[in-house]
Amino acid sequence: MAGNFWQSSHYQQWLLDRQDLARERQADLKIMSEEEYEKCMIFFANFIQALGEQLKVRQQVIATGTVYFKRFYARNSLKCIDPWLMAPTCIFLASKVEEFGVISNSRLITTCQTVVKNKFSHAYPQEYPYRINNVLECEFYLLEMMDCCLVVYHPYRPLVQYVTDISSTDDSILPLAWRIVNDSLRTDVSLLYPPYLIALSALHIACVIQQKDLKQWFAELSVDMDKILEITRQILHLYDLWKNYDEKKEIAAVLQNTPKPKTNPSPPPQGEGQSQQQ
Repeated sequence: MAGNFWQSSHYQQWLLDRQDLARERQADLKIMSEEEYEKCMIFFANFIQALGEQLKVRQQVIATGTVYFKRFYARNSLKCIDPWLMAPTCIFLASKVEEFGVISNSRLITTCQTVVKNKFSHAYPQEYPYRINNVLECEFYLLEMMDCCLVVYHPYRPLVQYVTDISSTDDSILPLAWRIVNDSLRTDVSLLYPPYLIALSALHIACVIQQKDLKQWFAELSVDMDKILEITRQILHLYDLWKNYDEKKEIAAVLQNTPKPKTNPSPPPQGEGQSQQQ
């Protein structure tokens, strides 16, 4: 892993801006509303989480897989490759990059079939259709689109460091802030902001919930508080969306509205997603 975030491909190539995201999503947002798109992305982040837990991989692998998934669809339409195929492909690749070890081909597909049948049949009532040859082909397109920029920095490490800095004896705030970081993977913040700012935003929300007064500690940080508040707003928007969202009842209709890909993965159109990488 690159030792310095500021010299990494994550910082140099994969911190996008809102205009980038809005432009690339225009085609999908002609077919579905912005809220439906958000719900779709939340759903597949949940699917990746469920796959990772069933495969017993570390949270870091799940987080990296989720970021890969979001990166792909930040530069491509949902109709380019079926998200039901891209999700396990992202976990498959992340397990290798994070040095968890290669997940066996048969175990990956069996796990997909089991998780879809037991946990997501409300969204996909048919048998899971993809096989390992589809995953391997999809992995090639994913690697190509990300320009082999595979190292992802996450907020977990800076979060632990900040909590230790606040108090070396009381880390009661860490589990809550950690869960908020996990939740942030359902938003776009991992595409827009450095991980240390996401960690600080999770800490900020956790402090408010636990009524811990860390105003002085935050005041002494030489960071852009406007950005921390913007990340906080995006995470709180996710929680607002969740309040009135019954996924089991709504997701089938949302997925019905999504742009449909061909059965087999097809490469991204020539030039799509390349202009930003030039």
